[in-house]
Amino acid sequence: MSMFIRKLKHSMLIGLMKTLSGLAPAASYMAFAGSGSSRQLCDHIMRSGAKRVLVVTDAALRELGVVDQATAALTEAGIEVAVYDGVLPNPSFTHVSEGVAMLKQAGSEVVLAIGGGSSIDAGKVIAAAATNADNPQDWIGHGKIKADALPIYAIPTTAGTGSEATMGAVISNPQSGEKSVIAGATLLPSACAIDSDVMLGLPASITAATGMDALTHAIEAYIGIWDSGTRTENARAAISLIFEHLETACSDGTNRSARDAMAMAAYYAGMAINQVNVGNVHAIAHQLGGKYGIPHGLANALVLPHVLEFCREDAQPKLAELATLIGVGEPGASQEQLAYSFIGAVKDLRTAVHIPDKSDQIKAQDYDYLTDLAVAEGGTYPVPRLLDRDSTIAILTSITA
Repeated sequence: MSMFIRKLKHSMLIGLMKTLSGLAPAASYMAFAGSGSSRQLCDHIMRSGAKRVLVVTDAALRELGVVDQATAALTEAGIEVAVYDGVLPNPSFTHVSEGVAMLKQAGSEVVLAIGGGSSIDAGKVIAAAATNADNPQDWIGHGKIKADALPIYAIPTTAGTGSEATMGAVISNPQSGEKSVIAGATLLPSACAIDSDVMLGLPASITAATGMDALTHAIEAYIGIWDSGTRTENARAAISLIFEHLETACSDGTNRSARDAMAMAAYYAGMAINQVNVGNVHAIAHQLGGKYGIPHGLANALVLPHVLEFCREDAQPKLAELATLIGVGEPGASQEQLAYSFIGAVKDLRTAVHIPDKSDQIKAQDYDYLTDLAVAEGGTYPVPRLLDRDSTIAILTSITA
């Protein structure tokens, strides 16, 4: 298909998305923030009348005591808490099925997801599958979930995915590993807790990767061609906080100020992408996660500078604005120079938090497969420049060790 036809189809798709989003009700957010907010969220769940709660999490967080810490208010009040801790990175439809089985056995009325994006995404789809007879694999895309999900609550334990602020979930096919997005208003959490207490002491490597994930969300929301709601303000707030606090959060995991700032940055970035979606970085990173199991934040960090260079000319004014926002670039510099300065700052931050620029997991023999999927996915996002085969393969080559 010629690039002209691809651009025409892309323009029509984005126009349709804007029209449909204008007809949908505005997203409604409720967040408890700061130290102790997990307890406030649990109090809120109890005030809603729920007596039986399914916690969706991973085994490591349960073993570390994070789940018990976050749900202490529920257990102290005699609420029946069942725990599904089988979620793994890049959750699959198998995890959804297992979680639904436990939910029904326990008679749970609400879902509380505790963890990173994997647990929250799985929790969302489990909550929807509990009230719908359909196969969740039939929901891939937007707006295909017929009945409302059970109430969903979230306590993120990493400052990265922003899934606590979005109506989307990324779930993998257990056979192929291919990632798919399921989206719909019913998947937006009813409330969440942005609680640095559950993030203190998080390993530096995870802090760095998830922080770069949040940065990717904010940048992609900001430079995309779809302007909606408060995406500009939310994205700018997230980017400022990340450049100011990510290094400290990585070097001093007990620094509560840095943890609070990064938690809010991830939430702001999540709200931004909830309004306008992501972009080409995710189109490529999703394939790296699906094929090789590369953690999503790390995959985004590998790809981000290269995609910014790929779309620099098309996104130059906005990249220049971001350079000014974070204070890089010479006074009086041109937009072109400022755009280069911002991309350089992204690279420098990635290096400063010790994230590599290449991966030895990526294999050249998979380039065609990865590229086909990435180009197709990128065409569904409001990107400033559409991916093409040659450029995508060049990006993959650049990040292959």
